[in-house]
Parts: sequence; C-alpha cells; structure tokens
Amino acid sequence: VPRYRSLYMDAQLKESKILSSVRNSDFRRLVENMKTVEENDFIIPGELEHVLREYQKTGFLWLKTLNNNGFGGILADDMGLGKTIQVIAFLLSEYQEIPAGTQKRTLIVTPASLVYNWQNEFGRFAPGLKVRVIAGNAAEREALIRQSGKDEILITSYDLLKRDLEYYEGMNFGYEVIDEAQFIKNHGTQAAKAVKEIRAQFKLALTGTPIENRLGELWSIFDYLMPGFLFSERRFREEFEKRIIKEQDEKAMARLQKMIAPFVLRRLKRDVLKDLPEKSEENLYVRLEGEQQELYDAHVKRIQIMLKEKSDEDFKNSKLQILAELTKLRQLCCDPALVFDGYQGDSAKLDACIQLVQSAVSNQHKVLLFSQFTSMLDRIQDRLRRENISFYVLTGATSKEKRQELVRAFQTDETEVFCISLKAGGTGLNLTAADIVIHYDPWWNVAAQNQATDRAHRIGQENPVTVYKLISQGTIEENIMKLQERKQELADEVLSGSGTGAASITREELLELLR
Repeated sequence: VPRYRSLYMDAQLKESKILSSVRNSDFRRLVENMKTVEENDFIIPGELEHVLREYQKTGFLWLKTLNNNGFGGILADDMGLGKTIQVIAFLLSEYQEIPAGTQKRTLIVTPASLVYNWQNEFGRFAPGLKVRVIAGNAAEREALIRQSGKDEILITSYDLLKRDLEYYEGMNFGYEVIDEAQFIKNHGTQAAKAVKEIRAQFKLALTGTPIENRLGELWSIFDYLMPGFLFSERRFREEFEKRIIKEQDEKAMARLQKMIAPFVLRRLKRDVLKDLPEKSEENLYVRLEGEQQELYDAHVKRIQIMLKEKSDEDFKNSKLQILAELTKLRQLCCDPALVFDGYQGDSAKLDACIQLVQSAVSNQHKVLLFSQFTSMLDRIQDRLRRENISFYVLTGATSKEKRQELVRAFQTDETEVFCISLKAGGTGLNLTAADIVIHYDPWWNVAAQNQATDRAHRIGQENPVTVYKLISQGTIEENIMKLQERKQELADEVLSGSGTGAASITREELLELLR
C-alpha cells in the first residue's frame, strides 16, 4: 500500500482486538517521525529564527517533516496567522540545504490579487531567493517560463496557469504551492485540472477555510496533493460525504478525520493567542493592470506636465488644484469608476478587497471595512450584494440614533461586514464583535487610522485583531507610505485633501510622489 496509508494503518492495527501485527524498523521510524514533529531536528533559517512565532516554527517543522517523508499536506491556519511566512521559511530552508544544481524550482499558484503580495513577502523575508512573477502577455509569459532556472521560484495566478499550461509541459518542479486552495474545490474546473497537471515532488495547499465543514472540496484538494489518498471521487462521495452529511454517520466522520489528521495542520487564533500580539498589521499589495493602469499612468503624466509648466508664482497659487488632481489619482487606485462615469473595467484593489472579505467571513470573522470615499463604499456594497455577504453602512449622513442602532445590531447579530466612512467612524463606536479591520484606502495620518482601527481593538475585544491596509503597488499610495516616516506632515496634507499648510509642499516633493 502507499506510504500515505501508514499512519492510518498503524492506528487501526493498534485498535484491533483481532489482529496481531509486527512493525519493522522502517515502518516504526516513519510513524514516529510523523507523530513527533516538534522533536525533529530541522534547523530554522537563521535570518528567520527571531521572526517566526512559536506556532509558526511548529508549522515550519511540520512542512519539513511532510516533505522529508514524501507526503503532501494542507496548511489550514486561520487567516492572519502567517501561512505565507511559514512557507517562505520552509522554502528558504530547502534552498539553503539542497546542493546547487539540484531540481528545486518552485511554482506558487495564487489568486491574481495575491501574486504581487507573495513577491513582496519574499523580498521582505527571503531577499536572497530568486523570485520570478509570471505576468504580461502570452509571449512574455512563455519567455519567462522557458527562461526560468532550476533554482527559481515562479509565482503565477490560477487564471494564467490555465492559459499557460502548455509552456510548463516537460518541466519538473521540486515544490508546488497553491494558495487559497478553495479555488480548486470543484475538481471539474480548469483551475483544478491545471494545478494537478504540474509535476512536482512536494505539493502543498494553503487555505484558511475550515476543512471539516467542506467535504465536497476536500477530495479535490487531496487529489491534487496525493492522488488516490481519498480514493475515487465517487467512492469518497458514497463512503464519506453522503454518510456524514446526509446520514450523520459518526463512524464515517471519525474515519475520515483519522485519515486526514496527519496531513492537515489547522490552528485558530484563540488556540495561539499567547503567541500573538493584541493587534497585528499587514500591508496587502495589489498591482494595477490593463485599463486601470493606463488611466493611472495617463493621469500621472497630466499632473507632471502641470507641475513642470507652471511658474513658481503659478505653482503657489494652484496648489489646491494640484491636490485635487492627486486625490483623483488616489481614486484611480481605488476604482477608476470613482473618476470616470461609465467605467466598466476592473479594479485590482476592489477584487483583492472582496476576496479578503470572503476569506474572513468563511472563517466566521466579522469585518470592519473603512474608506474615506463614500462613493467607494457604494461600489463595495454592490460587490458585497453580488457575493451574498451581509453588511451595514455608516457614513456622515447617518443620524446619531441610527448609528447606535447599527452598532448594537452588528455587535449581536450575524451581519458579516460593517462598511464605514473613515471620518464618520473614527470615534464613538464600540465594534468589538469584529476582529478583522480593512483600510481600503489607508489614512496615512497614523493617529486617525489608529482611531478607526480601535473601534474593534479596544476593551471588550476577546480575540486578536488583524488589520489589513490595501496598497496599490508602484503608485502614489506606495510612495506616500515611504514618505510617511520622513515627511509625515506632507503625507497628512496630501491625503486629507484639506490643503492646510499647502505652502510647505515643494514642487520636487509632489513630483517625488508621482515617481
């Protein structure tokens, strides 16, 4: 029988009152090795030794143990517990240990909105690894794939992998990682078929979605990890899904749990609370593409021309106009529909935001979602309705009585998201039912932003709070983030749009924001 049956077989034999069995040294070693993950002597890369939290170190050891024994697995930690950094630590360790010239090319497949976030995380935690994002038109993507070396990490999206599958033919990978593995929950989709076509020695799936509640997708994920482990799709449906869901068969449930337990690592925030700070913050980068990128670039050029053509006197007299143009630039990062009526194209940030919300609510988290543009909240609400995600909305137009009514309701009912305009929701609200905070267009005045975050992170909050700031990469948003430390006053002024203190902004500083 396959090696992946060893732990289940060992457990069954120990429970049997009829059969006697003899285990040879290899079998005992394998079982013991999988059962004592934390005692394995894998060495955490020195540069991450003091970065990883204790539970993340356990996750690292688990990944190393799986790979060492020839198994695949699902890292199913709750969102906000750092699945990405655990994978990066694992890959960094592998690349440091494996001799040069060995096949260790890696493929990471993720939703399009997370591709560049992975790239940024590698740059932050493992800058020495060679990372290649597979993007661009078909010819450019083919060249990137063909030219990749045996020691490179390739990052692509589910959608592009489907289109580029022929370019991967004949390639062998040391590792394949799929993020947000619920993307392959339907085994009949092209995305599911594509990831299963890749030849890789070690396969890993990441998902924050509780596996035990989604039996239908479990088979497809394991069919990617270890084909045959959960038998054929038909047999799985008959022996497990039908009996567990329809017949409430506890024996079938116990059997399934026993089978998958060694290959699924799931930690919840409440389980590792001692290892977490009270509040963790994460920047989530998105990359503008297509029409949105073109509109952004055109507006940048317009402002640059405006700045260069004006005399010093004209510049002093037109700063409010320039600041208004910069606000439009920021709105283009959010969604071009805020600037152009009738815009029908995509918004990279809106797609990333909705995916983040979906991941949060599927894990039974409640979300506070802040934006300083009420028109953006309108756009977000439209998407939430399409996704059947329940929400409340609070803006400056909401009466005091209605505000308190909405707060009381959100604190006690099952509504999943509270959309709040930043100025209206900065003070006077107690929303501790939420433990996820999303700043759609972050308020770079740190005090104002923290006031908004503290609607959830305050006395009465029983869970760790995770704060996400959505940032359009390579835009004015990222530049202002960099400027924040050096020019806090400038950042506050530009992003508030108030124009106060405008006389202190120089032409060079504004041009720097546009680079």
